Amino acid sequence: MNWIRIAIAACAALGASVAGAQMPMPPAPPSVTVTGSATASVANDRMQASLRAEADNASAATAANQVNATIGRALAMAKSVPEVKVTTTGYSTYQVADKPNALRWRVVQTISLESSDFTAAATLITRLQDEGGLLLSNMGFSLSDKKRHETEDDLTQQAIKAWQDRAQRAAQSLGFDAWRPGHVSVQTEGGRVYPMARMQALEARAAAAPVAVEAGTSEVTVTVSGEALLDWTRATR
Repeated sequence: MNWIRIAIAACAALGASVAGAQMPMPPAPPSVTVTGSATASVANDRMQASLRAEADNASAATAANQVNATIGRALAMAKSVPEVKVTTTGYSTYQVADKPNALRWRVVQTISLESSDFTAAATLITRLQDEGGLLLSNMGFSLSDKKRHETEDDLTQQAIKAWQDRAQRAAQSLGFDAWRPGHVSVQTEGGRVYPMARMQALEARAAAAPVAVEAGTSEVTVTVSGEALLDWTRATR
């Protein structure tokens, strides 16, 4: 008789599992995808500049010595200005042909300056060109990491509020009086802005005017997008 009871129990379990498998899944709640954003124009607070020393000579060693000496003097000059951070960023040596069988060597080394003190940086750039013999390759402006993060934190709160307002309006327009957040993402944007600096040509003279700069602004945007799950159990009839 034991085997009969076991068979009956097995059949009952199988029937329960089949019945469970046939039960329909509860419908997913309706949802609507909405987006909210906030943008701010922020004054740039960081300045970057690249300057280079160049030398041409039939001897690669002579050209290198000339560049090394120029950069050595420039680094000493830059390090005397604590408000400006200086680093060496590039060094290249290559041959240049003026005409067949007339080869010479060109050596180029670059230094990079970074500072939040625009006046100190502009004055140093002028000295490096006027007294140090360097050439200005480029100059640009951006937001410091600290200022960018602070701005993004403020804008995130604004963007979330904008997203919530849109979700509320969308739910009501679709006939629902309640909603809750589903999957939501927060994205930050804001490419660095490098406005053209007002740079005046410098001649080799004793009292060159400082390089004129206009830092401009960077635009920072935070976007919040995602699903608002509509409460279908409380749909307005």
